Amino acid sequence: MELISALLVQLMQMLLVLAAAPLLTGFVRKVKARLLRRRGPPVVQPYRDILRLLKKEVVVADNASWIFRVAPYVIFATTWVAAALVPTFATGLLFSWSADLIAIIALLASARFFLALAGMDVGTAFGGIGSSREVMISSLAEPAMLLVVFTMALVARSTQLSAVADLLSSTEVGLRVSLGLALVGLIIVAIAENGRIPVDNPATHLELTMVHEAMVLEYSGRHLAMIELAAAVKLLLYLSLIGCIFLPWTLAEPQGSTAGHLAGFGFYLAKLGVLGFLLAVFETAIAKMRVFRLPDFVGGALMLGLLGTLLLFVSRSL
Repeated sequence: MELISALLVQLMQMLLVLAAAPLLTGFVRKVKARLLRRRGPPVVQPYRDILRLLKKEVVVADNASWIFRVAPYVIFATTWVAAALVPTFATGLLFSWSADLIAIIALLASARFFLALAGMDVGTAFGGIGSSREVMISSLAEPAMLLVVFTMALVARSTQLSAVADLLSSTEVGLRVSLGLALVGLIIVAIAENGRIPVDNPATHLELTMVHEAMVLEYSGRHLAMIELAAAVKLLLYLSLIGCIFLPWTLAEPQGSTAGHLAGFGFYLAKLGVLGFLLAVFETAIAKMRVFRLPDFVGGALMLGLLGTLLLFVSRSL
């Protein structure tokens, strides 16, 4: 009976991240539109877009290889698995033993690799530009993310997300400068990895600045639907990661009651709403950066993660 209930809770989390991802994207778009005094699309518009794309015919270039056809499904599957491993409303789930931060980074890196490969597969100029920019950004974002993970691991003595969340929710840790540096570094990495302003503008197709859109210009139909859904799940993944590590106080216990899980579910949606609102405010208040300034912005996360790790090493040695 306990195994069945654990399976149901794990399945609920997997379906939750898949169902809530388009809603989060629509909410951010709606808040940005209202801040700009526009009406904006409905919050459920991403669901409509994905369903409409699933019904459309797939158009594939003549010189596209099997990589171009397989990449959308690989990108979606790896991103969904990575998002399902992050504790959302409860810790200690059935697959929590595999919810390792390094494993999540590896899954996201695999999705990014196939996305860049698919962008170059057809041989268009825009695809090559977008792929090269994506690789340039990831060459700084991935080391920065690893340093943030090392900071968390030095504090919690584990890279397992449930262990990190349990420790940071207790009174043993308190306020630390290293954790603050890791939080800022993780926010910068989340902005860069999701192609949000100031790194990229997901609402435009300007040739000189686009990164993500340049790699998916040749996709259509269900292939484009898979990529768009994967992008929404990826945004939810990073916001869930920030909420799990730095706002872990409302997570339900592994063997908690139904009321505890429902409370954790409600607080999780509240966290997503607050973080999504802050993201919309930040994107409205800042301008798009030039491409040549992006290494300075993403490199800041690398330096912050390194400083956080060094501070912990120095405090341990004293």
